[in-house]
Amino acid sequence: MLHLIWSVIVGFLVGLLARWFYPGAVHLGFLMTSLLGIGGSLVGGFIGALIKRPADGSMFHPAGLIMSIIGACLILYGAHMGGYM
Repeated sequence: MLHLIWSVIVGFLVGLLARWFYPGAVHLGFLMTSLLGIGGSLVGGFIGALIKRPADGSMFHPAGLIMSIIGACLILYGAHMGGYM
């Protein structure tokens, strides 16, 4: 249970940082900001796995803070280009 709470808190912080770095106004609430950060961590981990394979052979690589923010910004860019925001 604590892992889930910690994921939401870190996801919220990553989402806030991505919203801050992304140019223009991004109007999202707490839940969508948290989901943006969690999704950014998944996308950042996938990009990290493409760059360097994890040792255990799993599909996802544990993303760091920078890769998570980059992944969240990519999600924001895709949402803006797709007309969802």
